[in-house]
Amino acid sequence: MRDKITLQAAIVKLEYYCSYQERCHDEVVQKLYDLGMKTNEIDIVVVHLLQNDFLNEERFSRSFARGKHRIKNWGKIRIVNELKQRHIAAPNIKLALTEISEEQYQKTFHALAEKHWEILKESDGQKKKKKWCDYLLRKGWESNLVYEKMKEL
Repeated sequence: MRDKITLQAAIVKLEYYCSYQERCHDEVVQKLYDLGMKTNEIDIVVVHLLQNDFLNEERFSRSFARGKHRIKNWGKIRIVNELKQRHIAAPNIKLALTEISEEQYQKTFHALAEKHWEILKESDGQKKKKKWCDYLLRKGWESNLVYEKMKEL
């Protein structure tokens, strides 16, 4: 078993942890449990991080949505589900989605859809369509967008 970390050391460690990447409350609490902290100590550290703006759920959710859309090409459904899994409040999820412009969203979708259609090496037309649809739905794109695009291709 690891030696118990002091409250001050935990605060310093978590300030650093939160400063090099946006974190949600769940990640911070889990990190503190991993460090062997007790519930009342965790509360003290979390309050300190919130008061000193190291931990900000709105900022986290906005950054998360921007990054996952831009880097991983996720659709809104996947982003919303992942934020819910991290226990982010509904108003913050709504704000996070405003980070993605509708124009950029459509552009990303069409580029991703066409690129994936080209790289699929399937001779059977039905199987290719199914694989293509499954891929885009897994990425969190709305089914109406996917099926409209499929008709186009």
